[in-house]
Amino acid sequence: MELYFSPLACSLATRIALYEANADAQFIEVDTKSKQLRDGSDFYPINPLGQVPVLRTDEGWLLKENTAILPYVADAFPAAGLAPASGTAQRAKLQEWLGFISTELHKGVFVPLLDPHAPADVRAYTQKKVALRLNVLEQHFGEQEFLLDHFTVADAYLVTVLNWAQYGGVDLAGWPAVAAYYKQTTLRPPVARALKEEIALFGEEQARRQASAS
Repeated sequence: MELYFSPLACSLATRIALYEANADAQFIEVDTKSKQLRDGSDFYPINPLGQVPVLRTDEGWLLKENTAILPYVADAFPAAGLAPASGTAQRAKLQEWLGFISTELHKGVFVPLLDPHAPADVRAYTQKKVALRLNVLEQHFGEQEFLLDHFTVADAYLVTVLNWAQYGGVDLAGWPAVAAYYKQTTLRPPVARALKEEIALFGEEQARRQASAS
């Protein structure tokens, strides 16, 4: 498998899932500003939207969107227990959580908050949406350790998105159960490894951009 990723972007969720599964995979870095790979080649033929993640499977398929990639990875490595069996109520709950993270948090909240070009009124409107969505998680994590009854690819996606709170002006201290979940989940060895690696890669990416702009 090959994962096209950008440091600390939502593709981090798939890196976490692959590490949790102890999977053999290659990681290909994408500059999502220039839409180029590190070797200078054009990323658009891989994804016409210029977005990560993209997973090239062992069969040669190109999968896009976390809601497709993460269940695929889980099913490819069933021994890792990253998703309930297909056709079960718990699998439906997994898909529900993936949809919630993708639409309500990732796209609905953090994309506008992290966009430096978003108008001030858009940011203000988005900030008003934060509490309702985090309240859902606060209630859930007041009763459960993970989104389901154990760590799954949905948690890999959620911890990735919650990591953006510090950059998007969202203080998780207002939701102590969510903050505790985030802190505890980042201590999992595969999650900690993925975060450490991508934080370093993010720093290198920013240094390259500054150098090219000077």
